[in-house]
Amino acid sequence: MELEEEEILEPVSPTGHYFTSSVLSVSNLAVLETEIPFDESQTMSLVQNVFLPISPRFSSIMVENNGKKRWKRVEVKLEDHVNIPIFPPSLSPEAYDKYLDDYISKLAVERLSPEKPLWEFHIIKYPTSNAAGNVIIKLHHALGDGFSLMSALLSCLQRADDPRLPLTFPSRQRSQPKSESLVTKVCSSVFNTLSDFWWGISNSTMDEDDLTPIRSGKGIEFQPIAVSTMTFSLDQIKLIKSKLGVTINDVLTGMIFLGTRLYMQEIDKSSRKARGTAVVLLNTRMMGDYTSIQEMIKPNSKMPWGNHFTFLHVPIPNLFLPEDDHPHEYSNIALEFVSNAQKIISTKRNSLAIYLTSRFLEILNKFGGHEAAAKYIRSTLKNSSMVISNLIGPVEQMALGNHRIRGLYFLVLGSPEGLDVTIVSYMGKVRVAFKMEKGLIDPQKFKSCMENAFEMILKASDAKNN
Repeated sequence: MELEEEEILEPVSPTGHYFTSSVLSVSNLAVLETEIPFDESQTMSLVQNVFLPISPRFSSIMVENNGKKRWKRVEVKLEDHVNIPIFPPSLSPEAYDKYLDDYISKLAVERLSPEKPLWEFHIIKYPTSNAAGNVIIKLHHALGDGFSLMSALLSCLQRADDPRLPLTFPSRQRSQPKSESLVTKVCSSVFNTLSDFWWGISNSTMDEDDLTPIRSGKGIEFQPIAVSTMTFSLDQIKLIKSKLGVTINDVLTGMIFLGTRLYMQEIDKSSRKARGTAVVLLNTRMMGDYTSIQEMIKPNSKMPWGNHFTFLHVPIPNLFLPEDDHPHEYSNIALEFVSNAQKIISTKRNSLAIYLTSRFLEILNKFGGHEAAAKYIRSTLKNSSMVISNLIGPVEQMALGNHRIRGLYFLVLGSPEGLDVTIVSYMGKVRVAFKMEKGLIDPQKFKSCMENAFEMILKASDAKNN
């Protein structure tokens, strides 16, 4: 039942229009792994009293008038949003791993109904290899970007050791750029801005990546997916970072690029030099720690709620390994991948192309409408080989109610690219999740190549300092 007319809220943002268009319907999936089986009797109370009050959008649907969408408050029927699937009893954790993966793949195929608020909770009561239970939260991207939705998620959680204390987060320090003269900086910025902006438009509209073992070229928006996750020690990554003089993101990006090329070479040797591009998603807010929803929705907030992101195109470096040699022997190759990641991303971050991209979408929206901008975003993603996004999680262990969270990861669903890489840090660990086109990419082999890439980089960084 709908509420009174005065409950109409703010207009849906342009990005909200893009993500609910005829060509895009994108959602985020957060998976919380619990140390004990989740007590389903607490579910409705937690959703009603903790989750819904976080944002009015969680109790709203989109209504359209003269082509413009607005958020409108409605009565929420919790039973329509909370799902507790039944799996066969008394199976092994490894067997339940498969059931969980299949269930997530099923969620990827299903669109969230526009007739009700755009979120769902799924309670998995069965033990997997990683946890005694899983809580899956599916949130439509129109509700907000990853930063907003992470803030919303953290608003539901507490510090496990002392709920009265706030959660804390790792430092967001970036490496210091090399000192340059003002003239050099200005000339470099102008050149990089123009070249990066044009290259991005070209990639989004005309130049598709090659078809390779990681890219079929088909849009897989609502096709079955395969999911694989890996966990790395944040201390080990920091050690590599310090030895190589780069950032944590540089290490992770170098590993992802190297692991991807190793996989491509193993499947098809010719593809190690194929054209490949990664779309890296960036938050455009002033960087800082997550803040309360109350702060985010204030006028002129420095960390506003909503969708505030842009993307940059990063070429995946080619792999030059002799075909008859083992990749573990090539420590210089591993260092080159990290170095290339550092140089490319640093250069592109310091150009204004990422802001011009946002302005270009605004122009498309103004003159071509929401559908034109949405088609451009879809083309950007579909023409690329992978999408990479990352979030920073808390240092301390969290709890949902009295359920301690052992681990977490997130996925992006409903986008056309065949390979997504999402990264989140938590409790001294870094969790990397891969969403892959089912039937195209072999999850186990891909994961093995990523493990090889990390070991290569770790050993190379040790050798460099000995």
